[in-house]
Amino acid sequence: MRNNQEKNREFVVVTYLFLAVFLGMIAYFAYFQFAKSEAFINSPYNARQDAFAKRIQRGDIVSAQGDVLATTEVGADGKETRSYPYGRMFAHAVGYSTNGKTGVESIDNFQLLRSHAFFLEKLLQDLQEKKNIGDTVVTTLDTAVQKAAFDALGSRQGAVVALQPSTGKILAMVSKPDFDPNTIAAEWESITAEGNTSSVLLNRATQGMYPPGSTFKIFTLLEYMQEHKDYEKYRYQCTGSIEAEGNVIHCFENNIHGEEDLTAALANSCNASFASIGLSLDLDRFAKQNRSLLFSNSLPCEFPYKESSYVLKNGAAPGQVMQTAIGQGETLVTPYHMALVMSAIANKGVLMSPYITDRVTNHDGVTVSSREPEEYGRLLKAKQAGVLKQYLQEVVAQGTARALSGQAYTAGGKTGSAEYTDEKQSHAWFVGYAKKEKRKGIAVSVIVEGAGSGSTYAVPVAKAVFDAYYKD
Repeated sequence: MRNNQEKNREFVVVTYLFLAVFLGMIAYFAYFQFAKSEAFINSPYNARQDAFAKRIQRGDIVSAQGDVLATTEVGADGKETRSYPYGRMFAHAVGYSTNGKTGVESIDNFQLLRSHAFFLEKLLQDLQEKKNIGDTVVTTLDTAVQKAAFDALGSRQGAVVALQPSTGKILAMVSKPDFDPNTIAAEWESITAEGNTSSVLLNRATQGMYPPGSTFKIFTLLEYMQEHKDYEKYRYQCTGSIEAEGNVIHCFENNIHGEEDLTAALANSCNASFASIGLSLDLDRFAKQNRSLLFSNSLPCEFPYKESSYVLKNGAAPGQVMQTAIGQGETLVTPYHMALVMSAIANKGVLMSPYITDRVTNHDGVTVSSREPEEYGRLLKAKQAGVLKQYLQEVVAQGTARALSGQAYTAGGKTGSAEYTDEKQSHAWFVGYAKKEKRKGIAVSVIVEGAGSGSTYAVPVAKAVFDAYYKD
């Protein structure tokens, strides 16, 4: 009798175990089918997407204003050609769809190869063995802002990124040198040929690694504020240079700034003052702060990107500390990363998740899906962001970014001249934001490679972007 009970018990246990496994499999199948299947199909590594092109005509990509940025033209012989009406202007943001896919063409490949046309229209097309028209991807890109950034950068190499701090919308993304997506298939071999150093396919906005120059003084200032509650009492006598253990840091063009508080030190972009501040900091705390501000960390980004690099830690030599504090040394950043930080500062310390796809519609304009702004996380306290904004606005009011003062909008930001060769050649930087009453704000990051002074070459690019965004 006891043996039978034990056998029955074992049978029940095994039965329930198999039932649990079966129910788990059913639950996972349902979860995958309804929650994860679309994301899996939308993976750029999924070859199944290419099969959709046999029955779907690739949909359009349009700007926030409805301007067509990419479309499929069908010839009399039925041959499909992907066309980019704005040519080079949106090259890295919109991307291309031949010889692989990049930009929005890659990010939203699945959406472009789906059709939510009216079902009777789809049925008729199927009966006639014709392709249905794919859905339209409506981006967050602002045509006027993109054009302003593209034109202002001109023939110089560099990058511009513009975000809407309160939403995370990517308004503009320009990288130069660029390419024409209309002719990239024909030029592919020459572009990718061994020995070709043009790097036109590199999206410098998210993948270009640069020393931050004086824009990094924002981070040095923030750490000093956190370590010194009486930071407003800071005073420094600038004599044009500072020396520590044989290492000398000079101010730009050996300018002597005299006595400075923090406002003046940042407005003047005083190297001596910030090198002195760097020597006073707890370097482990400094490193922790910068990790929280996304250095040596993953970034919220739908595009391929590189992580910014920060290596300074306790025990570093004084020369390395001073160089790092003023944005030289081994620190490297991407323009996109700096745009994220400025966006958070402009938005009371909160970074909104950046995105470039606002919604998807069918080819008749009926909305299929849309994206709502969402918080990525708090990068700094609201009070800290507020104080930094005051300092950055003084850089515009009385410092190296004065070209942005007296406008219909209020701007704040920081210039930079980042040396990258022994011959003292410099990249020109500007990172900042602008705001206007009853209008959403904008954050921008600009780098002009090898140009020199940020105030001379990067600030005018930022001004063109701000002017286009706030043009009535």
